[in-house]
Parts: sequence; structure tokens; C-alpha cells
Amino acid sequence: MPRDSRSPKPDAPVYEGAERLQKVLAAAGVGSRRACEDLIFRRRVTVNGRVAQLGDKVDPATAVIHVDGERLQADNRLVYVAMNKPRGVVTTMADEKGRNELAEFIGNRVEQRVYHVGRLDADSEGLLLLTNDGTLTHKLMHPSYQVLKTYLAEVAGPIPRNLGKRLLAGVELEDGPVKVDSFKVVDTLGRTAQVELSLHEGRKHIVRRLLAEVGHPVSRLVRTSIGPIKLGDLRTGRIRRLTNAEVAALFKAVGD
Repeated sequence: MPRDSRSPKPDAPVYEGAERLQKVLAAAGVGSRRACEDLIFRRRVTVNGRVAQLGDKVDPATAVIHVDGERLQADNRLVYVAMNKPRGVVTTMADEKGRNELAEFIGNRVEQRVYHVGRLDADSEGLLLLTNDGTLTHKLMHPSYQVLKTYLAEVAGPIPRNLGKRLLAGVELEDGPVKVDSFKVVDTLGRTAQVELSLHEGRKHIVRRLLAEVGHPVSRLVRTSIGPIKLGDLRTGRIRRLTNAEVAALFKAVGD
């Protein structure tokens, strides 16, 4: 009897204590086990850089899995959360001065212990990512990976026409030069204006210091995106789990 082309190949690697690849894919939300088997059969799945085969077993905690070229996080112990941080909340899980802290908003909604990816100062608000994935956190924070952060700032106006060119060219601060990757005026409100700027810098208070240096101090600052993750309509003080697609997009942003 001819061998079924969908059956495991004799040389498919087996890892003791691991799980079948299609089961891992299904548990990660890729699709049904049958659909995942079809993805493997069509050579659309790689494990640790090798095209997967039906019958492969993997350890979800260590395997680097890609589906159609996008990284899949199969380790269910890792969590990825977006939060809309309110103004007046410090970016810490336990504040020794007794100020409002992140733990008050996360509570028991996330079972695992998570850490913030970068910071927002107490007077700033908006998108904050929290995770227990230390490797991804490091890459998202390191300037060499050039992950863009976008901010909406309310500043003192009026805004001169050449401000964007000046910020794009670079401004010298006391700890070195900084330049934005994009800048636009969103709205003007009498003596104030709303501007949007993106940059991949991560120095402390960098947006506030930059805009103050060019004569437009910030009265309100909201971070609206980190790489591919958008704040969207997430309400102030609320959190949500990132989707599988969003996590994959974060990996892609840092080259994984």
C-alpha cells in the first residue's frame, strides 16, 4: 500500500518530553489541529530555522517557530499586555513613596509577574507594554533596534513652519543630539497646539526635553504607539492582552 504523503516522515526529529508541532500550533491559536497539519504539510512552518515535517515534536518553551515567515510565540507562560497608563501613575509595580502604581490597575487580571517595557513619567500617559519576556523587552528598549515610539503632545504655540525641519535635522541636548523620525502639526488651539512626533530614542524625558529646548514646552503628553502596537481606543487605566498577530509584529519589528 502506498504511503500517505501526510504521514510523518521516517527521519522526522523527535524530542523527548516535547509535544507534537500541530498541537503546539493549535494551542497558540493558529487554527485547528487539522489546519495546522495542513500548514506543516505545505512547508509553511519552520522550527529553529528548519522546514517542519509532520510528526515533528517541539518544546514550546524553547523552539523558535515561524508560520509564513512570522514568529509565533508558543510558550503560554509568556504574556504580552498593553495598558493605557493614566496621568499621575508612576511606572513601577511598587512605589516606595506611596504614589499610584501599575499594580493597582493590573491587580489579579494577569497571573504572571510582568514588567514594563520602558517608562512613561508620572505626568505622561498612554501606551505602555508589559510582559515577562525579557529577551523581547531588551530588544524593544535598545536603540540599535530602532523601534519607533509615537507621541501626541500638547505644546505652547504658535508652531513655526520650520520646526519640523529643525527637529528632523537634530537638536543638541545636554546629553547629546536627538532628532525625530517624523513630525506634524495635528491641530492648533489658540495659544496651544497639538503635534505628533515619532522617534526611536529612549532617554529619560526625551520628548519633553526636546520640545522645551526648541521653545515649545509640553503641557500634555500621550504615547500612542510602540512599533506596530497602537493605543487605539483602549480606555484610560484599562489593559488588554496582545493578539497573536500583534506579538508576531513585535518580533518582526526587532528582526526575529
